[in-house]
Amino acid sequence: MKLKINREFLVRHLFALAVFASLCCWFGYDAFVRYPSASARDLYVSIERSEPPEGMAQTALEDFKAQKTSTQRIFTALTALASVAVGLHLLAVAGFRFSFDDDGFVLSGRRFAWKDIEGVDDSAWEKKRVVHISGEGWKATLDAWHHDGVKEFFEKMSERRSAV
Repeated sequence: MKLKINREFLVRHLFALAVFASLCCWFGYDAFVRYPSASARDLYVSIERSEPPEGMAQTALEDFKAQKTSTQRIFTALTALASVAVGLHLLAVAGFRFSFDDDGFVLSGRRFAWKDIEGVDDSAWEKKRVVHISGEGWKATLDAWHHDGVKEFFEKMSERRSAV
């Protein structure tokens, strides 16, 4: 059996990626197009939904515009960073290759027998459905939230290791 990315995990992470990317575009548009092209007074009215206070100096309006533009640039960078982080995590999970059968398993293109598993940390299995396995020169973390088939692997591994 080959592990496949969990559909619910994929959909939720694609949704988060779409939200972060959309916010990045929105903030970026404000920071690099809308705010710079607006007059300081018009930007103040647009954001504050009122006229500037009587006697507010033009320099104060320009400072207001600079601060709001700077904030939008920061939000653009943060949401871009969040998009990259979610996207890279999704790619890493989707790119993980693992399969198993009655004789053993394949990890990173290398074939292992059940007896090659030297260490099993299943302390997070009951609560999170995560198991860490290791052997000489290799280790892997299998998470049932990320991949379908981890539960079946855990059952087969437990069965095979108890038979040895």
